[in-house]
Amino acid sequence: MIHYNFKRDVNHLVGPILLETLLTFLLGGVDTFMLSQYSDAAVAAVGVDNQILSLVFLLFTIINAGTSVLCAQYLGAGREEKFIRVGIVALALNLVVGIAVSLTLFLGADSILTLMGLRPELMVYGRPYMQIVGGMAFTQAISTTVSTILRSAKMPVPPMMVVGVVNVLNIMGNYILIFGKFGMPEMGAEGAAISTSISRVVAMVLLVVILRWRLFTYVPQKLFAHFPTHELRNLLKIGMPSAGENISYNLQQLTLLYFINMLGNDELTARTYIVNVVMFVYMYAICIAQASSIMVGHLTGLGKTQAAYQVGRFSWRRGALVTLSFSVLCALCGPFIADCLTDNPTIAKLVCTCFWVDVLLEVGKCVNIWATNTLRATGDILYPFYLGLVVQWAVGVLFGYLLGITLGFGLVGMWFAFVLDENIRGILFVRRWNAFKWANKSFVN
Repeated sequence: MIHYNFKRDVNHLVGPILLETLLTFLLGGVDTFMLSQYSDAAVAAVGVDNQILSLVFLLFTIINAGTSVLCAQYLGAGREEKFIRVGIVALALNLVVGIAVSLTLFLGADSILTLMGLRPELMVYGRPYMQIVGGMAFTQAISTTVSTILRSAKMPVPPMMVVGVVNVLNIMGNYILIFGKFGMPEMGAEGAAISTSISRVVAMVLLVVILRWRLFTYVPQKLFAHFPTHELRNLLKIGMPSAGENISYNLQQLTLLYFINMLGNDELTARTYIVNVVMFVYMYAICIAQASSIMVGHLTGLGKTQAAYQVGRFSWRRGALVTLSFSVLCALCGPFIADCLTDNPTIAKLVCTCFWVDVLLEVGKCVNIWATNTLRATGDILYPFYLGLVVQWAVGVLFGYLLGITLGFGLVGMWFAFVLDENIRGILFVRRWNAFKWANKSFVN
C-alpha cells in the first residue's frame, strides 16, 4: 500500500498542474470555440494549422524532456549547481531552435499547408494563422522550458498563475479581434492568431522574470568556465528518443489527418471539434503523469526504487479511473456539446458517435501518457520510443486507412483504429512497469 505522504505529495503537485493544463487547453480551445461562432471553415483550417504546429513544437521537447529528467534527478540528489547548469543550457538551446522554427513557419506557411492538401477555400484562413502563430514559435520554446524547470523544482504554482493571466488576455483579444469589437476590424482566424501570439509573449516575459527571481537568483560564472558538453550530451541522450516517441505520434496524427482531409470538410471539421473537446477528458491523466514523473525522478535520484514503483502504480490507476469517468460523461453530453459547436447535422452526428467510441480509447491513452512520462523520469528512455514507433504505425495508421478509407467507415472507423493503437500500447507499458525493467537506469550515480 502506498504511503500517505506519497499520495499527499502527488496530489499537492497535481492540483496546480491541473489548473495550469486546464488553462493551457483553454488557450487553444477558446480559439476553436470562438471561431465556431464565426465560421466552420475557419475552424477546419485552424485545426489543420494546430496539428502542424503541435508537431513542430515537439522539437522543443527534445530539450525539455531531458531538462525535466535531469533537473528532477539532480535536485533529488542535492546537486543544485548541476540543476542550474542544465536549466541554462536548455534555455539557450531552445531559444536557438525556437528562432529557426519561427522563421521556417512564417516563410513556408503556403508550402506547408499546400503539402497537407488544404483546399483553396480554407487557405484564406489557414495561411495568416500559420504565419502569425508559427512566426512567434520562439515564445513557446522559452515558456515551455521555463515551466519545465519550475515544475522539476516542485514549483508548479507560478506557471499556473501565468497561464491564468494569459487566458484572460486571450479571451479578451479573441472577442475584440475575431468579431471586430471596440472599433477594430473583423479579422476572424487572423484575429485569433494575433490574440494568441500576444498572450504567449506576455507568458514568456512573466515566466522568465519568475525563474530569475525564484531559482536563478545567483548563477556562479564558474559553472560555465567550460563548454557544457556533459549536460548537452545528456539532454540529447534523453531528449532524442523521448521526443522521438512524441514526434512519431504526431506524425501519425498528421498522416491520419491527411486521410480525414480526403473524406471531406465535414469530417475534417468534426475531427477538429472532437479533438478539442476530448483533450479535456484526458487532461487529468496528463497532470497526474507529470506529477508522477517529478516524484519518480526525485525518488530515482535518491535511489528509492520501490517507492518510485508505488508512486507510479498509484498514479496510473488514479488517472485511468478519473479519465474513464470523464469520457463516459462526455459521451452522455455529446448531443448538447455538438449543438453548442455546430448547426450542421452531419458534423453533429459524427461528433456524438466518435465520443462513444472514444470511451474505449481513453483508458489506454491515459496509461500511455503516464508511462511515457514516468518511464522517462527513471531513465528508461528507449522502450517508449520503440514501442510507439512500431504500434502507432503498424496499428494506428494501417488500420486507420483500412477502416476509414478502404472499407469506407470514415471518421468513425479511424477512431476504432485509435482504440486498438492506444490499448495495445497501454497493456505493454503496464507489464513493463510491473516487471521493474526500468530500474537501475538513473542518470545520477
